[in-house]
Amino acid sequence: MTRKRSKSKSTPRGKKSVRAVRRVATARGASNHRPVFKIRPRQPLDPLVAQVMKVYEEAIRHFNKQSYRRAKDLFEKVVAGPSRELAERARVHLAICEQRSQRAPSVHLRSADDHYHYAVSQINVANFEDALAHLEKARKLAPKADYIYYALASVSSLTGEFDDAISYLAQAIKLRPENRYHARNDVDFKPLEDDVRFQLLVHPDRPPESRLGELHA
Repeated sequence: MTRKRSKSKSTPRGKKSVRAVRRVATARGASNHRPVFKIRPRQPLDPLVAQVMKVYEEAIRHFNKQSYRRAKDLFEKVVAGPSRELAERARVHLAICEQRSQRAPSVHLRSADDHYHYAVSQINVANFEDALAHLEKARKLAPKADYIYYALASVSSLTGEFDDAISYLAQAIKLRPENRYHARNDVDFKPLEDDVRFQLLVHPDRPPESRLGELHA
């Protein structure tokens, strides 16, 4: 028995099915509503803001070296500048500078040793600016004290003043040669361990040939 094939409903030529029309409409709608991201042109930095930014960076460098008085003066300029963001940051550091710069000895310091021992206490709390100030006073009162020059060299090394550190250490060794042996293992001089000048000071027993090689390296 032959079955009759059911005639499928065909879409007239030139017309699209409802589903096809819906798919096309959906696709078009999606493409029409596709989000557009606009790239904003980068605004040039205001010259005044750029200048204040340099002042702020210099203030931070002095702040990291514990030079609070100098940093305080620079932070005050930033606060008065045109950048609100930098001014807010500067106010925070300014408060710290004011707090730390107001620290003063609780006793009256008279002798070189008084200033030296107070300076050592400030080195221990990383208040290098006050430490240097009192070591300078101690040096003027006792210009032949090798331990004062040694302490000056130590603080200068820690604050990145390497030329001063070498000069002070050389004077400390001249006054007391044993200081070179202390400096070899002193962690305060670690920033100078690759400096040829430091090596020549603390290792005078090396042959001249090795010294020349280091100098020309």
